[in-house]
Amino acid sequence: MPSKKRVTPISLQPLDALFGTNEETTNEISEIAIGSLHPFPNHPFQVKDDKKMEELSDSITQYGVLVPGIVRLRESGGYEIVAGHRRKRACELAGLEKMPVIIKDLTDDEATVIMVDSNIQREELLISEKAFAYKMKYEALKRQGKRSDLTSCQVGKKLAAEEVSQNTGDSSRQILRYIHLTELIAEFLELADEKKLPFNTAVEVSYLRTEEQQILLQYMHNHNMVPSMKQAKELKQISKERMLTYSEIDQICMNESTEKVQVQITAKKLKQYFPDTYTKTQMEEIIFMLLASWAEREGKE
Repeated sequence: MPSKKRVTPISLQPLDALFGTNEETTNEISEIAIGSLHPFPNHPFQVKDDKKMEELSDSITQYGVLVPGIVRLRESGGYEIVAGHRRKRACELAGLEKMPVIIKDLTDDEATVIMVDSNIQREELLISEKAFAYKMKYEALKRQGKRSDLTSCQVGKKLAAEEVSQNTGDSSRQILRYIHLTELIAEFLELADEKKLPFNTAVEVSYLRTEEQQILLQYMHNHNMVPSMKQAKELKQISKERMLTYSEIDQICMNESTEKVQVQITAKKLKQYFPDTYTKTQMEEIIFMLLASWAEREGKE
């Protein structure tokens, strides 16, 4: 990454200005060889060869690149893409050798803000993509003198988070929750992305130490389970006091999983399925026998 460290206030320009379409801008569009365009370091957004990429490539084949990318010079040669990673890949698939771009002189923090803003409005972003993107922009703004704190959500000090939240649809509090997800180990982030670990539960788990998360993950694999929100909160509380152990995880998770479950069915509803001569005990025996048969068919025994 270029080592430009100019400390200048970040000016959040309108999109027209960023992409060189505003009448007042003098930015020229250049045609740069695809091979000279390099990804932004730690770019948090995935570039997938999926259906949408195929559609973008087809559009570029037919109409060309309608919106130029934004790049900056690299000290090691070539250009660093600030906005336009998906367009570059679509150009490659379309067989183009060059891509139209606007070359800008940007500091690291300025480039980070533009990179995040140009991608964060995309639909169907993964939880991990938003988490790391929000963190990158949050830290860039803090380096520009914006005061904030990852714990500020609890006391109302959210200045940088409020900056990040603009035009995102997420509140400053939610921004901070997303950012804390970057403390999760890779396996938990993947579970969150796949919706196998609920967002709110993932946030609670993110407060555990790395070693504790690894122990919890092993417990989940051993017992084929996912902690509930209540369990995650209890684990987080113990972690604040001392190092969480496997046995403590087991105690918390087993206690909740073995709690008595009550399902109330009126006698009137049951009577329509049993002879009038059947006692309560006989009805229970039949019900549990049918449930056992169903569970066996479903492979749940």
